[in-house]
Parts: sequence; C-alpha cells; structure tokens
Amino acid sequence: MGKGDDESGEERPSEEQGGSPEHCHTSHRRIHQRRDRLLSGLKDDARFLRNWASKPLTTGAVSPSGKALTERMAETVNIQSDLPVVELGPGTGAVTKALLKRGVKPQRLFAVEFNPDFCKLLRKRFPECNILQGDAYSLRKTLKDHGIVEAASIVSSLPLFTRPVADRIKLISTALSLMPKGGEFIQFSYALVPPVKISELPHGSELTSSPWIMMNLPPARVWRYKAT
Repeated sequence: MGKGDDESGEERPSEEQGGSPEHCHTSHRRIHQRRDRLLSGLKDDARFLRNWASKPLTTGAVSPSGKALTERMAETVNIQSDLPVVELGPGTGAVTKALLKRGVKPQRLFAVEFNPDFCKLLRKRFPECNILQGDAYSLRKTLKDHGIVEAASIVSSLPLFTRPVADRIKLISTALSLMPKGGEFIQFSYALVPPVKISELPHGSELTSSPWIMMNLPPARVWRYKAT
C-alpha cells in the first residue's frame, strides 16, 4: 500500500503534500490573512485618494507611507521617557503602527489629526491610543487643551510644503520648544530640500536627514530637527 493510500485503496494526500487537516487549515488561514491585509491596504489607498482629491492642502499624500519609511521615522523616537510621544497627521495610522512596534506605549501616544473621518478610523484601529481631533498648526493650544505641555518626541506626516514658510517655521519652532534637550521633531518629505532651513530656526537646534528611502513610492527622506 502506498504512503498516500488508505485501507480502501483510495489515494489521500500525504502530510508531506500538505494534505493534513491541520496543514490545510493553516494554509487557508494564511491566505485569508494575506487577502485581508491586501484589502485593508487598498481601502486605505482609496481613503487617501478621496481625501487628497477633496482636500489636497490638508492631505499631502495620495497613499499611506510604506513600511520602510514608517520604520525609519520611528527608529529614534524616545521610548524611555515618561513624556508623551506626539504624532501629527497620522492619516490611516501607518506611522502610528510603526511607533507602537518601536515600543511606544499606547497610553503615551497622542495623535493629532484634523480630518474627522481619519479620527474615527484611528480610534477604531488603535483604541488604547489618544486620538485628538485638532489643528497641528496650532500645536501648543491643541496639546494644552488635552493637558499636554511637554513631549518626548514629535513625529509628523503633515504636508508641510503646502503651507507658507512662516507656518512651517512656527510649527517646528513650537515643537522644539515643547521638548527637552535631545527631543526630536521628525518629518518626512519627498523634496530635495528640508521643509525649514536650520538657519531659519531658533539658535540651539540641529538638523540631520536620512538617505533616500527608495523602497517608498515615491522615494522619500526623513528630516530630524533636534532640540539642543
């Protein structure tokens, strides 16, 4: 009797061929998980595209940031401090997910999102995080309204290049003033130049940039403004 035959003489799949019930169940589960991730990603792309089409100045990208970019943004966030980590413009939560994976405790993460539809989605996806609907360009007031006067790190996906230079300078200057020495304001962009030149900021700050992240579409880089 062959290895793949039962006593009735009928051929049955062997375990090596993936025919065991356990193996089939696992394979089906993985297929469903891949399908669910794909559908979720497509839905997020559609949300971004709709919001970008209707509000191009408040939704700077047409799709969520890729994994390589979000991990690069999260990699130097301070996870040792008890101070809050603030995220600006979380959208559908791609960077939020990377921050949690990095080790930021959900209770410490405060995400400021202007779009009410994204806020609703974020609260569903990240129920333990603090999702604040508000204006990131009035950062000090928005945070103070929720009892926050200081932050360990501030991570931004805002479309800064859609705003006047004066608005960018005000935002980054305010962010740096909210953090202790060593705190970073982390921003990504698709541009060749930084959103704000270091010479335009108050004395006592530093600026570094990552290499181009070619795996992101379009390629992007991460700018880090550090309070010194």
